Amino acid sequence: MVVLLRLRANPGGQISPDEVIGRDKLIEQFWEILERQSLMLNAERRMGKTCVIKKMQAEAPEDKLPIYHDLEEVRSPLQFVERVLQDVEEYLSGLRRTARRTRQLLTQLSGTEFMGVKLPEVAAAHWKRLLTETIADLVENQNRKVILFWDEVPYMLVNIGGNAAMEVLDTLRSIRQMYPEVRMVFTGSIGLHHVIASLKKEGYTNEPTNDMYAVDIPPLSQADATDLASRILQGENILTNDLRGTATAIAQAMDGIPFYIHHLITKLKMRGGVVNATTITETIEDCLRDPLNLWKMDHYRERIDNYYNDEQRTYALSLLDILASTDQPLLFDGLFNRLQQEPATQNKETARTVLRLLERDYYILRHSNGFSFRYSLIQLYWKLLRG
Repeated sequence: MVVLLRLRANPGGQISPDEVIGRDKLIEQFWEILERQSLMLNAERRMGKTCVIKKMQAEAPEDKLPIYHDLEEVRSPLQFVERVLQDVEEYLSGLRRTARRTRQLLTQLSGTEFMGVKLPEVAAAHWKRLLTETIADLVENQNRKVILFWDEVPYMLVNIGGNAAMEVLDTLRSIRQMYPEVRMVFTGSIGLHHVIASLKKEGYTNEPTNDMYAVDIPPLSQADATDLASRILQGENILTNDLRGTATAIAQAMDGIPFYIHHLITKLKMRGGVVNATTITETIEDCLRDPLNLWKMDHYRERIDNYYNDEQRTYALSLLDILASTDQPLLFDGLFNRLQQEPATQNKETARTVLRLLERDYYILRHSNGFSFRYSLIQLYWKLLRG
């Protein structure tokens, strides 16, 4: 008899690798891709990107050297190099070695023997060479394939901005070419396509990630999401007359997204009593209306202001309003006919462009019979938000 591991709800917290459910096959596919090339992991927020790469780091094959770092707070190329050097030195210290080439270069630049890992400002103008030397130090001191798991790369590039961000992208591509056995894994909540599109408006003409394989991290399958919900319901000792049926209803309502499954069950426990279909529906709507935004849904509205230009923004809001109000997919012609009822949204090509952006940003899906919201939970949120 197999005894399933009971889980506790942990909304937004760190999930240990052994508690990451339903990702083994996906991770196996990622390792296969990494044998050939670097990876860009694309997904909507809260889909579990960080959980996946931390599980990969913790359970990496013996012939892989995984190194993870969250880059969201990095605001300059020099800070980026500093983070990479810290990680390399931490690994090398276990071998009783140091980043010799990098330290020699830093000593030359500063005029005195370099100690520690806090880079001096004099090094800022030489960050490309320092980054390359740091990776060289790492490669020379191991016999495994290096996997650099870098989380929130797009945020870092936005923070850096302008020509410096372009140079970071180009330098990383150059390093991948220089060291074919080094793999980089980029993840991020902001679509990298927005960052590169913004840089192209400033004159950037390169394709810095065309050697990387882009892949989505999908929600959990219905079976795995139900399994996760069932384990948490049991772990939290939540009362229900039908455990399997309740877990299935939660998995469906949360579109198989682990973050929201954890959050919903936390709220159901706080509510108390026996959980049924009615309490699930009521609790979801209460959470979506909550001004404290505990489910972090407001970014679906806010990022349209941040990443769509003035003309695109009007189209995006109108298109999402139309799709939120229907339970059936709409073909482009029908969608555009409704869109034309507003005087500011008359251009057909702009509508097509914005629909493509909304697809890439995980708002909507294109089916053979038309467009619809990708996730029913986000559609419900949009309806409640926009009235």
